[in-house]
Amino acid sequence: MTPTLKLALDLSFTHTEGAWRNPGSWVNYPYYTHPAIWEDVARVAERGCIDMVFFGDGVGIPDTWEGSIDAAVTWGLQWPRHDMSPTIALMSRVTQHLGFGLTFSPTYMHPYYVARHVSSLDHVTGGRMAVNLVTSARRSDAANFGFDELMEHDRRYERADEFIDVLKGLWSSVEPEAILLDTGTGVFADPAKVHYLDHHGEFFDVKGPLNMLPSPQYHPPLIQAGASPRGLISFARNADIVFVSRPSAAGMRTFRAELDRHLADVGRAPEEIQVLWPVHPMMGENVEHAKELEAQLIESVPLEAGGVFMAHKSGFDFSTLPGTFTIEEATAAIEAANGSTAYLPKMAEMVGPGGLLTKQMFQQLGRETMIAGGPTLYGSATDIADQICDLHAETGPNVGFMVSIINFMPRNVVDFVEKVVPILQQRGVFKTGYGSATTLRDNLGIPLKLRSASS
Repeated sequence: MTPTLKLALDLSFTHTEGAWRNPGSWVNYPYYTHPAIWEDVARVAERGCIDMVFFGDGVGIPDTWEGSIDAAVTWGLQWPRHDMSPTIALMSRVTQHLGFGLTFSPTYMHPYYVARHVSSLDHVTGGRMAVNLVTSARRSDAANFGFDELMEHDRRYERADEFIDVLKGLWSSVEPEAILLDTGTGVFADPAKVHYLDHHGEFFDVKGPLNMLPSPQYHPPLIQAGASPRGLISFARNADIVFVSRPSAAGMRTFRAELDRHLADVGRAPEEIQVLWPVHPMMGENVEHAKELEAQLIESVPLEAGGVFMAHKSGFDFSTLPGTFTIEEATAAIEAANGSTAYLPKMAEMVGPGGLLTKQMFQQLGRETMIAGGPTLYGSATDIADQICDLHAETGPNVGFMVSIINFMPRNVVDFVEKVVPILQQRGVFKTGYGSATTLRDNLGIPLKLRSASS
């Protein structure tokens, strides 16, 4: 039986949130900006047959907490964040199969720029790029693009849908068969196969065509993340890969079934989207030791840093709320600020129906989220492999895992590849080689089915 499990590594915040001072972090490297670390990590990931490494991004320093960047700067929260495009190009030179996910905001960026940028990287990597599109609920990002306020939640998705229509239209504007390179006649390309886009929409006016050659994947895979009802509609319409967190196998199955229903509504098949569930391995000698290690890491995070983190993630300054508040009050305040309510269900679990929250509880949740970064798998390498196998078996086809590597970089990458991956391979659930696939899309088994923007 052919292994079906897909594995990606989330390397987004390996140097922030206090991770830079954890034991085993950045040993033998000056800091995360040094090229050697990324070359070494890429080699290790490819040795483990990892499908993709992923980089989230943002373009502002968190300033939601008390309206200032001071606390974020003090504790190193979500900053610094460099453009990882050059790093991806560097990593691709020491690998042959490893894929790369890079993040852009359709709320603030222009689709022509992103189409050209990603297509260029797809050429450099030999067809191993994916683009993650995040609608951005951070005021610190908005302010750097001339916006005083956040765009309303559903409007961000409306803009994203049009952004993706333009993006795909530009990628299709030069047909692969256009390039002739006829040395006899001197004809370079067939103009009949190079097309204007002539897009005139609510958010964008783009003439086209894209002024470059089609990339190896033609349309690099699109990643989208989130959990809102409006987001689900957008995922079904646009995405090739969906990145969404659910705390249990039952929750994962429920989400996948709901996504598949939306896919059917737009005429797409379930195999056209790969879902990657985030998981966070906390490896120790056993489960108890792993949980002790996690507790030590959480306690090492200043309480204020937890508040800064959660304020940034929600887009709302919880320091403005009274000493105690209800979930309903928090929900209303966040929605009024056009922020994200993604963490409120977890907060509701902390207090139960009708319970009161405090700022300290909010800050503590921030500390825990900074350390865990997703549903946590505790124990030895065998324990973690057991849990991955169980989740994979329980959540069905067309799914994989985005493994969060945030606490001990690069040690955690090495440990996962050298200790967990071999067990998964021995059990026949994960591949021992990349096979004949030459692109990321092929490696993930995601078909390319082009359709009109209106479908």
